[in-house]
Amino acid sequence: MRCVIARFPFDLVKSDVQASMKGIKPEPVTGDSVKIGRRTYPVKQVGEVITRQDRRDFTAGEVTRALTRLGFICDAVPTLVPARRLSPLQTASALLGAPTAA
Repeated sequence: MRCVIARFPFDLVKSDVQASMKGIKPEPVTGDSVKIGRRTYPVKQVGEVITRQDRRDFTAGEVTRALTRLGFICDAVPTLVPARRLSPLQTASALLGAPTAA
């Protein structure tokens, strides 16, 4: 399949991507990830290996789109919802077992 990553065209095949990643230890996932075989890799690590470009040259979205079109399962980073801070009165009420005041 032909795709463009960092303004360069690539002809990617699923089996070639799998072969390229064979024997490469996955880095810790801190962003978008892709499952290749039984391992989960950061999308940027896979993009660096298959394109032989620096990770700063392309976005995770470009690689995610290409890998999804090839049939790989990609996961986005879940957005964290900040915890609601309780006021001192609400904290005291919670500690005493009373219902919290909204």
